[in-house]
Amino acid sequence: MGSNLFAELRVWVLQDVETLLPGLTQMHASIELTPTRDAVHGDMATNAALVAAKPAGRNPREIAARLAELLAKREGIAKAEPAGPGFVNITLTPEFLLRQLPVILDAGIAYGNGAAKGQKINVEYVSANPTGPLHVGHCRGAVVGDALANLLQKAGYDVTKEYYVNDAGAQVVALARSVYVRYLQALGRNLHAEAYAAQVPGGVQYGGEYLVPVGQSLAELYGEMFATAPEEQWLDTIREFAVAKMLELIREDLAALHVTHDVFTSERELVAAGGVERALQILQDRGLIYEGTLEPPKGKTPEDWEPREQTLFRATQFGDDVDRPVKKSDGSNTYFANDIACHADKMARGFNAMIDVLGADHGGYTKRMQAAVKALAGNGDARLDVVLCQIVRVMKNGEPVRMSKRAGTFVELRDLIDEVGADAVRFIMLMRKSDAQMEFDLNAAVAQTRDNPVFYVQYAHARCRSVLRAAGEPSGLAAADLSALTAPEELTLIRKLIAWPRLVEAAALAREPHRVAFFLYELAGDFHALWNAGRDDAALRFIQAEKPIETAARLALVSATSVIIRSGLGVLGVKPVEEMR
Repeated sequence: MGSNLFAELRVWVLQDVETLLPGLTQMHASIELTPTRDAVHGDMATNAALVAAKPAGRNPREIAARLAELLAKREGIAKAEPAGPGFVNITLTPEFLLRQLPVILDAGIAYGNGAAKGQKINVEYVSANPTGPLHVGHCRGAVVGDALANLLQKAGYDVTKEYYVNDAGAQVVALARSVYVRYLQALGRNLHAEAYAAQVPGGVQYGGEYLVPVGQSLAELYGEMFATAPEEQWLDTIREFAVAKMLELIREDLAALHVTHDVFTSERELVAAGGVERALQILQDRGLIYEGTLEPPKGKTPEDWEPREQTLFRATQFGDDVDRPVKKSDGSNTYFANDIACHADKMARGFNAMIDVLGADHGGYTKRMQAAVKALAGNGDARLDVVLCQIVRVMKNGEPVRMSKRAGTFVELRDLIDEVGADAVRFIMLMRKSDAQMEFDLNAAVAQTRDNPVFYVQYAHARCRSVLRAAGEPSGLAAADLSALTAPEELTLIRKLIAWPRLVEAAALAREPHRVAFFLYELAGDFHALWNAGRDDAALRFIQAEKPIETAARLALVSATSVIIRSGLGVLGVKPVEEMR
């Protein structure tokens, strides 16, 4: 058997379905083999009879009964039983389960690596406006995006992690003006700074203390050069300088969270290089751009609607609710046009599979971007998935955490990391599905209890390592006689371990890295249960000097458990600690 036991046994199911119902290969893709929700129903369940019933014109319960008879004859299957409206529950023999431990030990952390065969995929995440340090609102998207990219790599994809730098909009102009005020203050021109700030349209938007050193650096570099110069003489220079400094801050924050990117793409450079014109020309050539006036929207008016003729994209042809403006009535590009160019650029670089990790406030943007990708692809195969991340509230002692003093208006990511550590931030952020709101409890994040999931999982790994160190780091465990592993707690743990490859595959396809966190938490629970059973029953202790065969078998189980925990933590970007202090 290979590393993905579920995939291997699914082949058995398909073969037996073909024996029962020859020629129905068109429905094979819908046949699944999944873990049962309750161990009393066996180890695995298949929906094959339900899927086959309609094309075969047969009763699903009848097919399930016949399929169960065939599967029960397979070596390694203790029993197969029809269940419900047409499922078949499968129970494996203990001997068959035990055979999987050497597979895990031989593969090491490569166990569970998928067979996506290097398919290219682009994962864009964070992509915060470069106007300041990252805050907690950015944190969840950073963690989810990074863990998702790691998960896809584990599943066998060729992944590129991308940060799209939004440096072409009004926000960076506002940043430049805010930095200019700090520059004047650094020169001691406080009255001049106050006068300038008072006449800036909308006022100075970014007033956090983090801009003070940026202004000082400008003063050291340019002296009085821009002090009395009109805005048009310094705006571009200070904007580029400020964006570069903010990106340094952002990279430092991401590094503290163990988040990395392969590519940083500048929106401003893409626009300057004609990216928007090229993308819109593709749509124009396909008859998907026209001049028209949209109907007034019901309810809240979107920012890109105008009661006059605009240049529109036929988004409704690709599943969107309305056609979308790509140019305003004055001829300038909409934000959507720039985003079309961004995805066209990715496709030009060979990415037909793309994932954008966005804040939940961008939920309304999903349909239009997916429509644009379909339109750009033409008759080609291209797919954009959007993963939405809901807001996070940071709590301490039952109260929301106060805002950062340095940033002035928000809780900085760095403050959160300094409080509880990057491992806790990453793991806890992944303990809920990304589109569900969550509260990040600082008290729980530092507690050494089961309520702290990262502690609970790291403690399981540390316990594994302490056992193996106490045994002298034995080698050759893959060849151990495993027949002594008969206790329910031991077999439960093995069943969990062999589910890891399928979990990787399913979580990657669903774009849901939180499944890995859940899996590790459950796996840790199964290991801690076995540890506690050994305290109550001496026969279940891992190391027994007078029983070398039993000891070797249990050490093999412990070693396999440490392998899977280490592999899973690697996907989450969390360190597998060797010992707890």
